[in-house]
Amino acid sequence: MDTNKIWNLYKEEVYFFVLKKLKNKDAADEVLQNTFLKVCLYLDSLKEQEKLRAWIFQISRNEIINYHNQSAKQNKTESLNPEEDKTAYDEVCCLDRFVEQLPDTYRETIELLYFQGKKQQEVARILGISLANVKARTRRGKAILKENLQECCQYELNKEGDLVGESNCAHCAT
Repeated sequence: MDTNKIWNLYKEEVYFFVLKKLKNKDAADEVLQNTFLKVCLYLDSLKEQEKLRAWIFQISRNEIINYHNQSAKQNKTESLNPEEDKTAYDEVCCLDRFVEQLPDTYRETIELLYFQGKKQQEVARILGISLANVKARTRRGKAILKENLQECCQYELNKEGDLVGESNCAHCAT
């Protein structure tokens, strides 16, 4: 079977399968393209033609995994520069004040991670606590900060739980 026929037979089915998994049209397009690129490149290696559909879906599942791995790597490298992160935080109204008001256990953890650019393992070693405890303190500290920023500065949360919008801060207006 030639690649045009394969494309015409399976492109929609694979696209909607990928879209259902990723819930992002651009990402689904990218994964679909990579899937069929591999189908074209490795079609000769398929020994049993009757397993073509299953083979294509296995490639698409692998490409979905690759996409998630690349996204995770990209997110990690984007936050490797603590100076860039700090300038992003500087623009958030009242953040310094709210960090200072955190209970010491959460404040220390947040400052080490986000303002000094330490890794979680390092923070655990510095504070003499477990990695799980660092993660819990970070989660709790961030939750308190989000709540304070929403309440005072009128930031909103998007569906991923991230703060969005512009500050409409009652504290800064006075």
